Amino acid sequence: MSGYSTMNSRERVLAAMRRQPVDRVPTDIWATSEVFEKLQRHFGEGVDVCALLHIDGMAGVGPEYVGPPPKAPAGESADMWGIRTRPVKYPTGIYHETCFHPLAFAETIDDLDKYTWPQTAWFDYSKMKDAAARERETKVVQCGYMAVFYMHNLLRGLEQSLIDPLENPDFTHELLTRISNFLLEDHRRRFEACEGLIDVAQVTDDYGSQNGPLISLETFREFYKPHVARFIALCKEFGILVFHHDDGAMRMFLPDLVEMGIDILNPVQWTCPGMDMAELKMEFGNRLCFHGGVENQRILPFGSPSDVREEVRHCIDALASDRTGYILAPCHNLQPVTPVENIIAMYDEAWNYGRF
Repeated sequence: MSGYSTMNSRERVLAAMRRQPVDRVPTDIWATSEVFEKLQRHFGEGVDVCALLHIDGMAGVGPEYVGPPPKAPAGESADMWGIRTRPVKYPTGIYHETCFHPLAFAETIDDLDKYTWPQTAWFDYSKMKDAAARERETKVVQCGYMAVFYMHNLLRGLEQSLIDPLENPDFTHELLTRISNFLLEDHRRRFEACEGLIDVAQVTDDYGSQNGPLISLETFREFYKPHVARFIALCKEFGILVFHHDDGAMRMFLPDLVEMGIDILNPVQWTCPGMDMAELKMEFGNRLCFHGGVENQRILPFGSPSDVREEVRHCIDALASDRTGYILAPCHNLQPVTPVENIIAMYDEAWNYGRF
């Protein structure tokens, strides 16, 4: 790959997010730890893989956790919410699957009162500003992750969380408000600590499955949308762009999300119903930057390098048809079964075909 650039990574990614002119399509990478290890072995110890592949990427900053150590049985891990996971080995790699939902059997407001909710006092925000200042010299700085539907899923279990709004709406409203209140307070502290140095934050969830939405639009609007609106408003208060990750067939929710103010949509899983890239670009391209797109269930892991190159051109033609508003990346995490040759082909084709 020859050297070619007129913008640095920060300038390029930020311009694409704002739908402003770019010199070429910016790139990002989402991958499992096994993939990063495989790439490092391929290129050699000490080699900057992202620089070699011309991956622009983003930098992340967050507070230091100083709260009570989470407790879990042997072989499991826990987080500050009390959600526990255990490693499960699949042919595609090792994933930490949720095995304990701390509020699975809660039924009343009293049960919520007995639960130990996370507190902002459990975090040290004091080092964030210096870290953000260092990173933003060359990278767009991302901070935060606000996802009320996803947290509902993790705290109650997916099946119970889908039943909750129908079975116990008052309990559900109270649970979601408590989740949302903590996330808002935590992120306000993060944004205040960084004093204007954060570029983008995630207000994210997964409303779509492979074939259709997980919840109805009515359920979204009554139970989740008010909290998503609060998260987005907080970001806008600090001049921060909103990155919205939403897997699967989530097209039904896009008008509401765009109206509330999301700026970037990921992962654009175009093989799912309603997610045609050209149609999304035509309808929402004047309001949204798209992130992702490169098909990651069939083409990247099992296609040839030429298939991957064709897919990269397909994504650029559809999502960067106006020469901006697109950050090329795999449609979710690259898996360990993905050949290194295909990963190289993806970024090489983006580097060569994506120039403007």
